[in-house]
Amino acid sequence: MIKHTDLGETPEKREKTLRSLIRKGDVALAGYVKAKIYGLLSCSSGKRMKPENRVFFKNEVEALGHGYRPCGHCMKEKYEEWKKKK
Repeated sequence: MIKHTDLGETPEKREKTLRSLIRKGDVALAGYVKAKIYGLLSCSSGKRMKPENRVFFKNEVEALGHGYRPCGHCMKEKYEEWKKKK
């Protein structure tokens, strides 16, 4: 798990670092710290969150391992599966 604040000291540095990690395949999903939800980087719900509340994951296994659940908006099927298990 990579915290948004771990990406750099300035917004420009964080954006550059994040883009590099995405290109390398080290980041594929984003999470919302307060609600422990993860989803696609393209999720419109996720794009509205404040940067300081963001974390990033390489894959679903990592996100689930940190106790996050799938987003009900961008990962509807995964969310429904998760919900049935609860």
